[in-house]
Amino acid sequence: MSAAYFITGTDTDVGKTTVAAGLLHAARSAGMSTAAGKPVASGCDVTPKGLRNADALALLAECSLPLKYVQVNPVAFEPAIAPHLAAREAGVALTVQSLFIPMQQILDMQADFTLIEGAGGWRVPLADQDNLSDLAKALNLPVILVVGVRLGCINHALLTAEAIARDGLQLAGWVANIIDPKTSRLEENLATLAERIPAPCLGRVPKLKLVSAEAVAEHLQLDLLD
Repeated sequence: MSAAYFITGTDTDVGKTTVAAGLLHAARSAGMSTAAGKPVASGCDVTPKGLRNADALALLAECSLPLKYVQVNPVAFEPAIAPHLAAREAGVALTVQSLFIPMQQILDMQADFTLIEGAGGWRVPLADQDNLSDLAKALNLPVILVVGVRLGCINHALLTAEAIARDGLQLAGWVANIIDPKTSRLEENLATLAERIPAPCLGRVPKLKLVSAEAVAEHLQLDLLD
């Protein structure tokens, strides 16, 4: 039976891709087939093969199905700015529908474990009044939330969890990614998150000296997902 999730974060640079790659690696290690999508990415490098995003490449590396880069990341922009601004500068209409079709094609491949990764936090704007969260709604996927653990993360995490629920989607689980291990009262903050986020904690990822999908996977529990 295949399972698919939309993965989002409490903010940008909270380790969404680090955790997503870890989850995919854990699934592969458990003998599952894997696939992933990064519908829109800004901050891409210019290469002979076209624009390439480091996060999308990290996801592609953990896909067991034979996906091409353009399938994983159909919309790429060079500037490292908000996607809707990059799209406007490039003259591209960044709509839910334009992102829905390629992501649905990945879901239709029916991998045992599929992740669709957002950009930034939950309410990242697209064109007009659309948000990237509307794509998650259109795909009707349960959500995994990556909490970047640092000062202020409790507020960000609870507001994001509330927004996901308000959008009618299931919060399937969350991951504590320890960005700042020197966070004051770290254990108490983690306990508060566990008490207040209405979903299981899939793992606590420490500040790693060497970050790899394999190393991250060791701190995650896929069996806690529904």
